[in-house]
Amino acid sequence: MAKDKLEDNIIYVGNKPVMNYVLAAVTQFNDGQKDITIKARGRAISRAVDTAEVVRNRFMQDVKVKDIKIGTEELEGEKGDKINVSSIEIFLNRSD
Repeated sequence: MAKDKLEDNIIYVGNKPVMNYVLAAVTQFNDGQKDITIKARGRAISRAVDTAEVVRNRFMQDVKVKDIKIGTEELEGEKGDKINVSSIEIFLNRSD
């Protein structure tokens, strides 16, 4: 049960429009979450950054970026080869 609650505050950014992820983040904050994490890798990284900035600047000015972690994940490509993919985690915090 505790793990489910921990997973609730993570938004995985993919190929959908930025506003889909913004809506998910704002909804979580409005439901009482104090901290959320926006995660993305590869080409979705810019979409994750856009999501965090739209949440902070347009919708919830009391949200701050608590931390940002960047890294590289090793994935298996279509032909069985190893490829490196960049990843980002943006930690947002809402203080009352």
